[in-house]
Amino acid sequence: MISRAVLCPSPPLLARELTGRDPAVPGLRATCTAAVAWLLEPKPQRVIVVGPAPATDDWDPAGRLDLSAFAPALDHGGKPGLPLSLGLGAMLLDQAGYTGNRVLQAVGEGEPAGQCAQLGAALAAAGEPAAMLVLGDGSARRSVAAPGHLDERAVPFDDEVVRAVRDGDLPALAALDPGLARELMVTGRPAWQVLCGALGPRRPVTEVLYTGAPFGVAYLVARIDPGGRVASSAQRRFSPR
Repeated sequence: MISRAVLCPSPPLLARELTGRDPAVPGLRATCTAAVAWLLEPKPQRVIVVGPAPATDDWDPAGRLDLSAFAPALDHGGKPGLPLSLGLGAMLLDQAGYTGNRVLQAVGEGEPAGQCAQLGAALAAAGEPAAMLVLGDGSARRSVAAPGHLDERAVPFDDEVVRAVRDGDLPALAALDPGLARELMVTGRPAWQVLCGALGPRRPVTEVLYTGAPFGVAYLVARIDPGGRVASSAQRRFSPR
C-alpha cells in the first residue's frame, strides 16, 4: 500500500554541486525539498523511488548520484552511479535525513503503459506500507530553445498532465500515449504510470506545488495523498511557461 506520494522533476540542476548556492530555477529546489519533507512526515517504513532509465531494473538501495557525466571535475574515480532520476531521488532523501529502507526502481523509457501499471501494483504490494517518490520531466519541446526545439503539441500535453494530477485523475495519466510522449521527449511518462498502478483505482487528493517550463522543459512538483486531504500549509507556486 502507498501511504503518500510525491512527483518531482529530474533535471540535473536540482543538484547543488552543479549550480551552487543560487539555483538555476528559483524556488524549484526548495519546493522539491519541501515536498519530500511532507512525504516523510508519517515516518514511512520504506520509500520507493521510481524514475525513468534506459531499462527497467531495480538498483542497489545504497547507490548514489554520479554527477561526473555533467561535470567531469566531479569524477572521483568510483564505480558508476545511479541513473539520473534515481540518483536525484536518493539525493533528496539524503538531504531530508531519511535513513530507512528504500527501493530504487528504474522503469524503461519505452515500457508500455500496461507493464508500468503492473510494476507499480507489484511494488505497492511487496512488503510493508510505503511512500513513493516519482521523478521525471514533462515535454522538452516547449520553445525554440528547448532541447527538442518547439512542438506545438507539447503545451496541450503538459497541460493535460497537470490537470490530471490536480484532479487526481489517474485514468488520464494511465492513458497517456507512450508514442506521443516519446516524440515530445517526456521522460516522466513511464514513472507516472507506475504510480497509477501503485495507487490502484483510488482517486487521491492532490496538490500541485510547482509547474513551469524553464529552458523549454516542463517541470511538475505535486503531493498526492491516497487516503485523505492534503494539508495546505504550502502555497501553490507557479513559474512562467
